[in-house]
Amino acid sequence: MSEPRVRVDVWSDYNCPWCFLATTSLEKLQSTHPVDLQWHSYQLRPKGSPPMPAEYRARIEANKPRLYAMAQQQYGVELNQGPFSIDSRPALIGAKHAEEKGLGKQYHHAVMVAYWIDAQDISDVAILADIAERIGLSRQEFVAALADPNLDDLVQADIDQAQAFGLSGVPAIVFEEKYLIPGAQPYEALAQATEQVQAELASAPA
Repeated sequence: MSEPRVRVDVWSDYNCPWCFLATTSLEKLQSTHPVDLQWHSYQLRPKGSPPMPAEYRARIEANKPRLYAMAQQQYGVELNQGPFSIDSRPALIGAKHAEEKGLGKQYHHAVMVAYWIDAQDISDVAILADIAERIGLSRQEFVAALADPNLDDLVQADIDQAQAFGLSGVPAIVFEEKYLIPGAQPYEALAQATEQVQAELASAPA
């Protein structure tokens, strides 16, 4: 008898360091467990947000060394962040186009790496188009898709759904539409959660 597949919904934003770290754990989880992973959009700082208070920005900068050390020690990655406080909406819209073309997983990984490892400006359409082309999408179709109001509506629907669920921060990882695990959890915690949900699914009445 095959193991039950587990649905995992994840709300994240590309310019969130904890979302990138969660991505590394979730990608490993996909390689070891039967999970159906679906990424959902979330915007930490939508376009038109008021300027970030100087003291808050200073606090983020002061915490960077600790964040970078933790990323290296616990997740095995060397962070090299792109421009601070960018508009992630174009990248999120691009994700919806990539999903429609069956390349959502590849796009999500590539954009995360571009921003958090290669320090690229993922609000730049040309950079996003380069990423899209590299994973096998049509550059022309991708650029046109960034202006598609229907795809923008899909991004907004994800954000609205997060608010309806009471999700106030990301990453937010939801198993089988019931169990919320917040934050950048290590692979071991996600594997344990998956196995617990699998056991529950296997024991449920047919």
